[in-house]
Amino acid sequence: MERLTRRSFLQAACGAAGSLTLASFVAPFQELQGGQNQHLPMTDEEIFAKVMMLAAETNLAARPIGDGMAVIGLSFLGVPYRAHTLEAPGDEHLVVNLRELDCTTFMENVLVLARCARMRKVKFEEYKKELQFVRYRGGVLNGYPSRLHYFTDWVGDNERKRVLFDVSKKLAGKPVRKTIDFMSTHPESYVQLKNADFVARISEVERALTERGFFSVPRNRAPELLKSLKNGDIIGTVVSMKGIDVSHTGLVAIQDGIPKFLHAPLSGGKVQLAEGSFADYMMKSRSITGVIVARALEP
Repeated sequence: MERLTRRSFLQAACGAAGSLTLASFVAPFQELQGGQNQHLPMTDEEIFAKVMMLAAETNLAARPIGDGMAVIGLSFLGVPYRAHTLEAPGDEHLVVNLRELDCTTFMENVLVLARCARMRKVKFEEYKKELQFVRYRGGVLNGYPSRLHYFTDWVGDNERKRVLFDVSKKLAGKPVRKTIDFMSTHPESYVQLKNADFVARISEVERALTERGFFSVPRNRAPELLKSLKNGDIIGTVVSMKGIDVSHTGLVAIQDGIPKFLHAPLSGGKVQLAEGSFADYMMKSRSITGVIVARALEP
C-alpha cells in the first residue's frame, strides 16, 4: 500500500464530501516502509488525529455542530462493532476505544469529536477530558455508578451541562411512564454490580428516572418526524421491554435530502448507514414503540 500522506488523506476527505471512512485505517493495514510490509494497527490517538485533520480541511469549526457530527459519523462507516465496550475490568476508568464501537460509544464519541472540532480542541488529552465530561454525571468520574448508563439519564445530565437539548416533546413526543430498573434487577449481567453498594446507588438513579419519565415520539408519527430531523440528531429507540428506556442509539445523517440512521448495530458487525429513510428504519422494526431525539447545542 502506498504511504498515506496528510495531503492524500485530505484530498480524499474533500473529494468524498464526508463519505470517506476510517475503517481501513482503524483495522490493521500494510504500509510500505523501507521495502518491508509491516502491519501497523492504528492507535486511538492516531485515529483522533485523522478526524481532526478531516475537521480542519472541511472547516467543521465554522459549521453547525450537527453537520460536523454527520461528517465525522460517516467517516466511521465500516469500523468494527464490539459489544460492551465500556465494561472494562477493574476500577472504573475512562475507556477510550475509537478502533471498535458499540451503539453507545459510537454516538457518544461522534458527539465529543464534533465538540472538539467546533472548539478547536485538537489535543488528545483535550478529547479525553471532553469524553469524560459527556460520559459521567456532572462530568465527574466517581466510580461505576457515576457513569450515565441509561440513555435517558445520559440525555438529562448532558442537557443540564448544556451539551444538548431533548427535542422529543417539541417534535410531538408523548409522555412515557415506565419503571426503569433493569440493572438493579439483573446485577448478574454486570461484573461491577457484584458490589452491593453500587447496586444501591444505581437503584437510586433508576427510581429518579422512573419518577421523571420521558417524552417519546410515537412510532405512528414516523413520517411527520422525518420532516423535522436534522444532521447529527441523536436517536434513542424506545421499546416495550421491561426495565429499560431505550434499546439502541444512533445518529441522523442527511443524504440527498433524506434523513437516514447512522449507527453501530450488532447485526452487520460494523458502523453502517441503514437503508432508506429513518422513518423506514422505525417502521421496519416492530420492537420500536417510539424514539427519543436529542440535538447537540453549539459548545
